[in-house]
Amino acid sequence: MNGGGEVRVLRAADRPATVWKNGGGVTREIAAWPADADMDSFRWRVSLAGVAADGPFSAFPGIDRTLTLVEGAGMDLAVAGVHRLVDERFTPQDFAGDEPTDCRLIAGPVVNFNVMCRRGAATAETAVVRGRLTVTAAPDETLLVVALDGPATFEAARGPAHTLGPYDAALARGACTGRVRTAGRAAVVRLRRDPARPGDGR
Repeated sequence: MNGGGEVRVLRAADRPATVWKNGGGVTREIAAWPADADMDSFRWRVSLAGVAADGPFSAFPGIDRTLTLVEGAGMDLAVAGVHRLVDERFTPQDFAGDEPTDCRLIAGPVVNFNVMCRRGAATAETAVVRGRLTVTAAPDETLLVVALDGPATFEAARGPAHTLGPYDAALARGACTGRVRTAGRAAVVRLRRDPARPGDGR
């Protein structure tokens, strides 16, 4: 394995829960850029959301979203009036945050893994993997590995292996090559700033 910046481990136990405005669920932010950005200024944001009741999703104008069901039976969504069934765990699904979305739970609460990028400022590629996988990131990218189902390990070049418990994450910015290992499932998210935008969007 070649190269690799410092890896930060982000523990699930350290994340505060934020209650939705409509009271239908809670969100726990895993990571965002810039780190101190609010909901109106982030370029990208990754979080876990627990949905406990039927109701509308919050609207995010100008945001592209990837949603992955990780716990529960799923959701019956109406996205801009179009029916969309989300009932297969660990399958990333893309949709625009601009579109009004209503949610009906199929059989009780769910937990979703969410990746959001501000259109024109950043892009993301999300995959859910199991077994062993070598992953790479370019100098202008950020790599985020999140254990979704069971423990996982992430080991970057010339660094120790980091053990991740459920929903723990490993974050590496810049050029990086590393190895993900999991007997369960882990999300691998590669985040990239839009080169047309000035500044460092990692």
